[in-house]
Amino acid sequence: MEDLEIEKGSKLRFAFGNVLSLFILLLIGVLAFSIRLFSVIKYESVIHEFDPYFNYRVTQFLTKNGIYDFWNWFDDRTWYPLGRVIGGTVYPGLTLTAGTLWWILNSLNIPLSVETVCVFTAPIFSAFAAWATYLLTKEVKGTGAGLTAAVLLAMVPSYISRSVAGSYDNEAVAIFALIFTFYLYLKTLNTGSLFYATLNALSYFYMVCSWGGYTFIINLIPMHALLCIVTGRYSSRLYIAYAPLIVLGTLLASLVPVVGFNAVMTSEHFASFLVFIIIHVVALVYYIKGILTPKMFKVAVTLVVSVGMIVCFAMVAVLVALVASSPTKGWSGRSLSLLDPTYASKYIPIIASVSEHQPPTWPSYFMDINVLAFLVPAGIIACFLPLSDASSFVVLYIVTSVYFSGVMVRLMLVLAPAACILSGIALSEAFDVFTRSIKCQLPDLLSDPQPAAGDTASENSAVQNDIVKVDKHSTAQKSDEGLKERPSKKNRKKEKEHVEKVSVKARKEKRLLVLPLETSVIAILLLVLLGAFYVVHCVWAAAEAYSAPSIVLTSHSHDGLHVFDDFREAYAWLSHNTEVDDKVASWWDYGYQTTAMANRTVIVDNNTWNNTHIATVGTAMSSPEKAAWDIFDSLDVKYVLVVFGGLVGYPSDDINKFLWMVRIGGGVFPHIKEPDYLRDGQYRIDSQATPTMLNCLMYKLSYYRFVETDGKGFDRVRRTEIGKKHFKLTHFEEVFTTHHWMVRIYKLKSPKNRIRGKTKKSKLKTSTAAKLKKVDQGKKNPWH
Repeated sequence: MEDLEIEKGSKLRFAFGNVLSLFILLLIGVLAFSIRLFSVIKYESVIHEFDPYFNYRVTQFLTKNGIYDFWNWFDDRTWYPLGRVIGGTVYPGLTLTAGTLWWILNSLNIPLSVETVCVFTAPIFSAFAAWATYLLTKEVKGTGAGLTAAVLLAMVPSYISRSVAGSYDNEAVAIFALIFTFYLYLKTLNTGSLFYATLNALSYFYMVCSWGGYTFIINLIPMHALLCIVTGRYSSRLYIAYAPLIVLGTLLASLVPVVGFNAVMTSEHFASFLVFIIIHVVALVYYIKGILTPKMFKVAVTLVVSVGMIVCFAMVAVLVALVASSPTKGWSGRSLSLLDPTYASKYIPIIASVSEHQPPTWPSYFMDINVLAFLVPAGIIACFLPLSDASSFVVLYIVTSVYFSGVMVRLMLVLAPAACILSGIALSEAFDVFTRSIKCQLPDLLSDPQPAAGDTASENSAVQNDIVKVDKHSTAQKSDEGLKERPSKKNRKKEKEHVEKVSVKARKEKRLLVLPLETSVIAILLLVLLGAFYVVHCVWAAAEAYSAPSIVLTSHSHDGLHVFDDFREAYAWLSHNTEVDDKVASWWDYGYQTTAMANRTVIVDNNTWNNTHIATVGTAMSSPEKAAWDIFDSLDVKYVLVVFGGLVGYPSDDINKFLWMVRIGGGVFPHIKEPDYLRDGQYRIDSQATPTMLNCLMYKLSYYRFVETDGKGFDRVRRTEIGKKHFKLTHFEEVFTTHHWMVRIYKLKSPKNRIRGKTKKSKLKTSTAAKLKKVDQGKKNPWH
């Protein structure tokens, strides 16, 4: 009867724990969603940054024209005069996800705009990512660790930076897909279920559709499979978890237009195929071992290994032959930048020019993962106690992600889930030890102060509890066998004495892990304090550091809050005061926004797929006014847009980016040399600047009439007075400057107006025949 009551109580406690866990997960989802709404509450519901505007524009096209037109869409408003095939050059996961959400909501008569759906897609998927983290960590160390890791991920600043409301970028859904794919892999590894293996391949397919970072998955999982094989942990569960993923996942990945045959032709995927061959050789060896005698097994193994080595060498030879003709050996530029951090700065300056491709500083780690950096080592140690297939995968995940985050600051986003998982494991194990220590010592404190009686009572009660736990399994076995034989009282007494001895011994061993009561209480208080500090930092990062949209800037001063809405002011002017077919030239950073908000054709944009085209714009910005006019005129450009922060102190302006324009332009057109723009190796815009710098187009378009603002021409970003203050433009005319001078728009003067302004007597006497001859020759390429 007592056993039934105990079993009933344990079932009730288990059911209550499940309900409580579900309720906590719901609260974690609400927390993950709500902490990302500061940008909407403090500012407005608006798309952030640069790339999200392209994704928003593509989503608008998808919802308006349908998926078939989306796959076949040729966009003639970008990369003029080349254009761009959108369906074959984008990762469609984010667009299709938001489009599906919009369609479902409108089918339910919830009339939300496409922009609203795009703004809130990232916060919604951040809740999904937190739940996926719970599932993944639960497979490693249980429910407590899973809940802790989920709440840590819901607030981690590194993930918040890419998933605030309005951050409509690929990472918004890709991080959820990354974590969920890892969870399904571990679930398959723990259960050996082919059903979960199929779901894993589908999840990997969604990840491929969403982000180019899918190559991290297709390399990390083979590394873990190879680690299990090398350490003697091969099993049929490992084969089921790995082989279907490679076969189905590769087939599905090749269906994504932007990937296509790259899924089998590029070096990023070759490691998975090599491990695929190795795991089949190992599986064949284990199969033969089970059906042959030891003597025959040695002969068969020799044959299998020999054939396997021949196949591997043949495969390697084929791969070497495929990539030998490529100067990068089949690797993409970004992948080579990860393997060799100096590669981009040497050979591909367009990649090195992106700020998020730079290595992080040490404060970046404290800013983006905060106290988790100190908890990760403890989590790694906990994963080795004991070491399992799932825990070894998590350790491998954190090691690789730490390396990649140290190479590229953008990949701090990949490190964040691993740090949260290991920190959740560390905190869960620590709380388990401390609370158990308090629980074991509380009866001694609550009992009577008489030492002998109190100790005896507490010891007897503990022994009785242990007896119940030990007897539970034996009772269940006896109930299955039936009540055929009843033991005598003498036998039961002996059995009880034996169980008492075993339980007391187990209790003494367990007491070795019990810490002093004061130490446990202080440690728990310190962990709570550490968690409170983490929460405060995460809320501050969400509210202040990562919620401000880059298109609307704010600053605080003694007279209150100032809002700088110059970008939208400039794009609105372009939309209302220029022709629909006019072409706008600017640095590539602003291409997506110009196309989406001003609806005008741009020469280059943030896709950066054509280095020569970007180098052409960089060369124009680095050239004197006349040469720049010739370049832009050959591209049919009507307007030139520059971003200038010298008046208000905006540091991310084109003058600060100018050296990258010189480097990228000089990489294609050798007559542009970086030393010509430096004075003794220093980049200057003051009176010590070089003549080449003072006469280039970027300097003139940025500082034209700037001296009129304060009479001195003091640049608040560079903190110096400009070198060339009074000058006139001969080939360009200023048509619009925003309220705070942050965006300046110039129009190319027509040849007639430009020549009339600099008419010389010798030119007036030029014959008409010579003019006709010049027209017949056509326009020559001015930068060759």
